[in-house]
Amino acid sequence: MKAMILAAGRGKRLRPLTDHTPKPLVQAAGKPLIEYQIEALAQAGISEIIINHAYLGEQIERQLGNGSRWGVVIHYSPEPEALETGGGIFKALPLLGDAPFLVINGDIWTNFDYSSLQLAEDDLAHLVLIENPTHNPKGDFVLQGGRIVEAEAARYTFSGIGLYRPALFAGCLAETFPLAPLLRQAIAADVVSGEYFTGDWIDVGTPQRLEQLSDRLKR
Repeated sequence: MKAMILAAGRGKRLRPLTDHTPKPLVQAAGKPLIEYQIEALAQAGISEIIINHAYLGEQIERQLGNGSRWGVVIHYSPEPEALETGGGIFKALPLLGDAPFLVINGDIWTNFDYSSLQLAEDDLAHLVLIENPTHNPKGDFVLQGGRIVEAEAARYTFSGIGLYRPALFAGCLAETFPLAPLLRQAIAADVVSGEYFTGDWIDVGTPQRLEQLSDRLKR
């Protein structure tokens, strides 16, 4: 299985740290955020990683190189301007291949075991959900019996970790577009499964949360 790390965001909430540094290279406890993810993917046995980038993307390529430092192969999918999540994944499909692939938001830190992910034959997506953090109190999706469903019930937050089939993007065009509408169409067709993760997860979206993560890692 291949994996994609979404790293094209501007990181405005992390300014001024991101004024001259792309968000994935902002450091927590002395190490760039994206390197924690690469290490976790390598530990899970994933040896081929695609990274998209836009703002200051050349710094990312220079820092990470071809991935040999971690025993993986890194391919890059540069975007002149960020294409949002859906557009970024669609542009990278030629690199991702025909099999299901893992996608991870580039601004999270977690101890989730990526090797545990599975996608049923008839499903187009599998999402990892978490308890709603304070910055997303209403959540994103409903989970019932291992399925993501449309219902007014207890909601969970999408962790930014998902397993997808290329067919999810059938009919899409090479343009800027978000992922959420595609997921909601697939949910309506009952082809999206999910799981609830209770382990460690942090959305490193603000200087305060970055500081919290750094303190935690140092301890």
